[in-house]
Amino acid sequence: MLTVRRAMACLAMAAISPLPALAEEQAVVSKERLRSDVRRMVGFGTRHTLSEQDDPKRGIGAALRWAEGEFRKTSRTCGNCLEIALPETMASGARIPSPVRLINVIAIQRGTKRPEEVVIVQGHLDSRVSDVMDASSNAPGANDNASGSALVIEAARVLSGRRFPTTIVYAVLSGEEQGLHGGKLLADYAKAQGWQVKAVLNNDIVGGSRGSDGLVESTHVRVFSEGPRADSTDEVRASARRLGGENDSPSRNLSRYIADIANQSDGLKVRQIWRADRMGRGGDHLPFQEMGFPAIRFSAAIEDYDHQHQDVRVESGVAYGDTVDEMDFTYLAGVTRINVATLAALANAPLPPEATAGAAVQTYTLVKWKPSAGANAYRVWRRRTDAAGWTDPIEAPNNVAELRLEGVRGDDWLFGVSARAADGSESPVASAVPGGAFAPLD
Repeated sequence: MLTVRRAMACLAMAAISPLPALAEEQAVVSKERLRSDVRRMVGFGTRHTLSEQDDPKRGIGAALRWAEGEFRKTSRTCGNCLEIALPETMASGARIPSPVRLINVIAIQRGTKRPEEVVIVQGHLDSRVSDVMDASSNAPGANDNASGSALVIEAARVLSGRRFPTTIVYAVLSGEEQGLHGGKLLADYAKAQGWQVKAVLNNDIVGGSRGSDGLVESTHVRVFSEGPRADSTDEVRASARRLGGENDSPSRNLSRYIADIANQSDGLKVRQIWRADRMGRGGDHLPFQEMGFPAIRFSAAIEDYDHQHQDVRVESGVAYGDTVDEMDFTYLAGVTRINVATLAALANAPLPPEATAGAAVQTYTLVKWKPSAGANAYRVWRRRTDAAGWTDPIEAPNNVAELRLEGVRGDDWLFGVSARAADGSESPVASAVPGGAFAPLD
């Protein structure tokens, strides 16, 4: 056991350790390629889930085949380093009156050491107009969500030339507007493959910086994360009420991690939104949360409701419709760079360790954790119960799996542990609370 005596007078906010250099990869993110990809997707007329599947030029089928082709082109440039898969199902629901063939397009970049550990970046390809059941009208869906799909395709281009210990999955989904069907299909696929999903980065409406009221915000991107886990049990909820942890789900700690990464660059910063999604709305990260996988949503800092879920028209002098000319591709490139940096950091880093903390009726706190494959060292973190972020990390070597914090009265703190690889890559913090582990509860 490692014992640490710490003065409590002055605790400073701290960030994850420096990441392996990614300046070159981030620099080659191209807003012109992003613009070209968005225009190409808009060119399919509509990408409604219930639109044409066999037309070579129009509809969701043509758009999915184009996305598959882009992944295959990228794979050829890296020596066929990407495995292309097309998970599919027959979907039905409130917004799908008759069962329809639903397909996702994914590209798998296998890890070199721990391929079962997986991080997913995704965006939905399907689009809609004012009437969610209108599958025939033109639905350009530029920002919602050709922007997210273009980001995923560009991330594959940028990162496929590198090799990582763990796997990256690049996913273009369908069926989101009709009820999050593509997210559910991919979450089911991940479970069937036996993947240890340590993070899902869902990108939806990430290409605009102006709101429908004219307000502009081009310096931040929002990251949404759940507080209590969606897959929580009665037992875990009861323990969390006694011990804390309402603000410590893996998804919430993933959000903190992404904010730290963004703060280490000169680009866009992250504004954390501590709710699962926008008020009264949803996205394809939610099915992953329901299955116990850590998942967050990137969305633009401000949404333009005149150019989202609207028929293309001019009414009383106001233009409506989700068209390319309303987008900000410099902003989209910035969000893409944060995703690229986060993907590389997570794919290099070990899985966050499962941790516990004990401090009842004693003047010290004992933090314990299970070793993580690929870890060279660990850091133990603390956070005041009313604080937003982790502070005062304590280094622990790989041969230690517990730390006794003398003089640290645990009633006043929350604790967590991160794992570090030999190159300094560091995992998110896993909170030492009920349900804090980066794994499903079942």
